[in-house]
Amino acid sequence: MKSYDPVHFNHENCKPFLLDGSEKGVLLLHGFTGSVAHMRPLGDMLWQRGYTVMGVNLPGHASTEREMGAADWRQWLNASREALAQLRNHCTAVTVAGLSMGGVLSLILAEDKLADACVTLSAPMAVQNKLFHFARVLSPFMPRISWTEPEERRQLPYAAFDFGYSGFPTRKAADLSRLIGMARRNLSQIDCPLLVVQSDGDRTIARESAQIILDGAASKIKQKLTLTEAPHVCTLSAELPDIVSAMDAFMEKI
Repeated sequence: MKSYDPVHFNHENCKPFLLDGSEKGVLLLHGFTGSVAHMRPLGDMLWQRGYTVMGVNLPGHASTEREMGAADWRQWLNASREALAQLRNHCTAVTVAGLSMGGVLSLILAEDKLADACVTLSAPMAVQNKLFHFARVLSPFMPRISWTEPEERRQLPYAAFDFGYSGFPTRKAADLSRLIGMARRNLSQIDCPLLVVQSDGDRTIARESAQIILDGAASKIKQKLTLTEAPHVCTLSAELPDIVSAMDAFMEKI
């Protein structure tokens, strides 16, 4: 598939957002190769329930794959920290919620005691694609990993918000692996309320990911929501209302 140019991301759905609501705030972080558009339906629904919601594009995303290649795990993590600090200027309590790599970043922010609560959505503690494990070795011979969008993904209820890259520089898999390793090593540092969401229909991440997170965290409040058919980008699926209801009930207790 082609590598998208910046025009692809000029759509209104791809713009960062801050939806003003109550003193309870939610920072939404998208995943590896994705964009803030993947989080917008979730953000709108949470805002309608009264929350202040913020969504950002991580460095190198919603732009060009060349720019993604120039960004690294440090920039993604620092951008997440900066966004959380900005949201704290508007809210007295902040939950960080992330999809996929955004979920991994959310765990790290929780480990660093920066969030009042943490929600992970399809967060990997390992991935099913074995190419990720050999990214450094493969990158000189296979500079780009690409994929074909599954037909069922085009049929998702929120497919109009599906803006992301059609591939990525192979060497960037090492940055994702670095973040996963950081989050996994320090799970015991998490003591804030934790909600872990994962789907049985997710064919991207290791199936044991959710349980690893729950078993590793020291939080007194730990909850799990298991989706049935949602794909990896569960925020675009028909089960999104279930995610919103679970998050709302979870954050009401904070």
